[in-house]
Amino acid sequence: MKYARLIPAAALLISGVAAGCSSYNEPSGPTHISAASVHLKGGANSEPTFIDNGLTLTSNGALAGLGNEDLVVTLTATANATATCTNQGGNQAPGQNPAPVTVSGSQSIPASEIKNGNVAFSVTTEGPVTPIPGAPGCPNPNWTEDITDLAFTSATITVEQPAGTLVLTVSCTFSAPTSNGAVSKQAVVCS
Repeated sequence: MKYARLIPAAALLISGVAAGCSSYNEPSGPTHISAASVHLKGGANSEPTFIDNGLTLTSNGALAGLGNEDLVVTLTATANATATCTNQGGNQAPGQNPAPVTVSGSQSIPASEIKNGNVAFSVTTEGPVTPIPGAPGCPNPNWTEDITDLAFTSATITVEQPAGTLVLTVSCTFSAPTSNGAVSKQAVVCS
């Protein structure tokens, strides 16, 4: 007798669950999780490292808080250029002072390389355009102006996930212009 009263109640419960399930729609296609709070891995005071390669700048670091989509890391740097001017006779005039130069480079990282929201990056800028068209730092446009070295004064790292959606910007300045080789962590201030 007591089972007879439970059967209608159980049937009512099952039909309610079935009705609720029939209105649920499965998502079509893959599910993407967006980045929530992308940051440099390593704590509140973490900063990327930099290497002055002469005519390019490399930055290395690690990111955390990423979603599971492809990302693009871009490095843009400003530098004081050292250049030489050469006349048509092949004579050089060193010590020219061209305007500051901005260079940039990007690294694309596929979602498959992101593990638990973390990934390392290593991005290097392209070299500057040289010789400089029109030789603006030389005595006249008949000379050829070649950039021989860059001393970097600042750098900005941007992270997009997915490409076109900015999720992080790290702006860094160097306490003195860089010289070839690794840039001392004490010389870098990032925000």
